[in-house]
This record gives sequence, C-alpha cells and structure tokens, in this order.
Amino acid sequence: MSRPSKIHIDVNALIHNFGCVRQLAPQSKILAIVKADAYGHGLKKIVIAAQSLCDAFGVCCLEEAIMIRDLGINTPIVLLEGFYHADELPLLSQYDLQCVVHHHYQLDLLRQHRLHKPLQVWLKINTGMHRLGFSPEDFQSVYYQLQQNINIIKDIRLMTHFSQAGDIKNSTTTVQIEKFKQISNEFPGECSLANSAGILAWPKSHAQWVRPGIMLYGISPFDDQQTAPHNLQPLMTFSSQLIAIQKCERGEPIGYGGHWICPEDMHIGVVAAGYADGYPHHAKNGTPVLVNGKVVPLVGRVAMDLLSVDLRQQPQAQVGDPVILWGKDLPVEAVAEYADTIPYELVCRAHCR
Repeated sequence: MSRPSKIHIDVNALIHNFGCVRQLAPQSKILAIVKADAYGHGLKKIVIAAQSLCDAFGVCCLEEAIMIRDLGINTPIVLLEGFYHADELPLLSQYDLQCVVHHHYQLDLLRQHRLHKPLQVWLKINTGMHRLGFSPEDFQSVYYQLQQNINIIKDIRLMTHFSQAGDIKNSTTTVQIEKFKQISNEFPGECSLANSAGILAWPKSHAQWVRPGIMLYGISPFDDQQTAPHNLQPLMTFSSQLIAIQKCERGEPIGYGGHWICPEDMHIGVVAAGYADGYPHHAKNGTPVLVNGKVVPLVGRVAMDLLSVDLRQQPQAQVGDPVILWGKDLPVEAVAEYADTIPYELVCRAHCR
C-alpha cells in the first residue's frame, strides 16, 4: 500500500478560476502564469487543462517553456525573465517563444546576434518595484533601440510589475499605474500591468493583457485575507491520514525537543506528513489541521515524515481516519499564517513522495 500523504489537483476549480478572470477583465487577454511548476500544482497537468482558456503562458525560464512545447502545445509562451545568455537566442526562434527585455545586456546580445526570425518582446518598465525593468528615464532610448533592431517584431509590448498591489489600502499601486500610463501613452503597442491582485482590486490596471498567477490556483494574493476572494476555488488539497494514536499523560512532551507538553491526560494523533512532503517545519503549535472534517491543532515540532495533533476535540478518532493539511475546507492561507510565511511558498514546495 502506498504512503497515505497525497496531493490532489482539481482541474474543474482551475476552469472556474479562469472564468473569474474573464468576468473581472472581460476586455483583456490572459497571460496565465505557470512558472515554478505551475506554483507547485504540476506544470503538465495545468497547461494541458488551460491551453484553451488563456491567450499565452508566462514562465520563468527556457527550460519551463521547452517542457510545454514538448507536450505539443502551441499556445504563445512568454519568458518572464527573458534570456540570460547568447546561446539561448537560437532556441527562442526554434521553440517560437516571446520574451521580456528588462536589461541593457539583453539589448547588447540582440544587437550582436542574428535570429532566424524576428522576436516578439515585452519591454519591462520599472515603475517602483526596483527589481527588473528599465527606468522611466531610459525607456524611450531603449524602445527606439528595439524598434531599429532587425531581430525584433516592431509591435513591442510594454509591461510593468506591481510591488504592493496585495495591500489594497496602500496607494503605491495607483502611483505605479499613473507612472506607467505617463510613459506608455505616447507609444503604440499592447500593455500589461495587472497581476492577480491587480485583476481583483485595481481595475484601472487591466489594459490589453492581464497576468493572473496565484488566483488561478484559488489562493488570495492579498496580505490580510485568509480565504480566496471573488469565489475563487483552491485547486490543491494536501491530505493524509492518522497512522497512530498515542495515549499520553499530563506532563509528557511531544515530538523532537519536547517543546510541547501535554496539559492533561489526552490522546495525540500521528499524521503521515512532514516537511519532506512539503508541510512547513516551522508551523506553530495550534496550526489548524482537519481530522474527519473537524479542526484540531498541530502540537509539537513537525518532523521529516510525521506531525502530531491534539485529539481532545476528536475523541472518536481512529487510526486510518482522513486528514486534510490544506485544501477546500482549510485554506492554505490559514496554514501559511501560522507558519509565518506566504501561501505561495507552501504550494510551491508541496510534493508527494
């Protein structure tokens, strides 16, 4: 029998979430972000299901793009970090890829090499993220350099990235939108500003393209929300089962280090899941876990293969009973809060051995 820890991906939820994007931004094309193994949800499964639902895929690097092409999928693909080295340039043509241009070294490489066919580029402008992108002062010069390069399709697309869109009370996103519009208004070409938070909370950012990422997977992009907004549905359910129940006496320590002490005589459930399965090692005591559909608290330190729960609220629990670590009825956002991290990290790291 296989180990009981499992990850289930609900493709119907993905379809539903795409529908939410279409409803919120009906005039925009969708650049679906599937980097990092589709945020840990499985690149192959997600792109096969989504290829007819979006207008393009966004990936981090060439390797991810090639994986998609090797599946026989012809949907446009955008390299969100562009290319890193000259030897990647021929592969952009070979695999019919688009790329973001964000730095002067990329301009130099495009001048020095001849591509088999012109490349569709997305020119990235730094409006306040201060990570990737050309400064507003450099934008015009860079734009004209690309226009004059025979390797580049003249219809250059423009984009930026929000730094604080997840905080809906912060005015920084409004400032970034206005700065981008001041720069881009005089230039032709389609634009993209909105990430998931932009799609959900900043309609002025929608433009010709939107770039949903975490919302496609049914997870909130906002800093202060535990549940996904706008009726989004989580795709991932991380489940396992109780494989042991221990009767412990008051004062007995639980797990490595013995940092959690039984406050009374009680039963402790042992779950077949740990940090080697992607559950956060640093989850605090009290982190919610579902046993038989009811919340019980995590106790003790999460180990490589196992974790323990307090069964005082589930006195009828038995070995073999189902456990949900996160999913539809237990948002991953709630677990992330107890682990002092973000849900992005949890789903990206989760895997089934």
